Amino acid sequence: MTARRTLFTAATAGALLSALWFVPSAKAAPSPEQRHAVAAQAAAEDRLADSGGVDTTPYVVGGTASLGLGAGFLVYGVRRERVALR
Repeated sequence: MTARRTLFTAATAGALLSALWFVPSAKAAPSPEQRHAVAAQAAAEDRLADSGGVDTTPYVVGGTASLGLGAGFLVYGVRRERVALR
């Protein structure tokens, strides 16, 4: 029964995060002037965020660290559940 509850919780959390991914931001429809300014800026610069370059190392390191942390929590939870079942 505990495994089903854990699976249900994980599935619910995944569904909620997936649904929130598609929620539009407050600035989903910029004015025509803003669109023109953004397009001109994007054409003039090839940058990620405000880093000043196309170096993706911080994004890769941060993503890898987040993935590792999540995997660690998953392993911890599975081990804790197995110990509780004994």
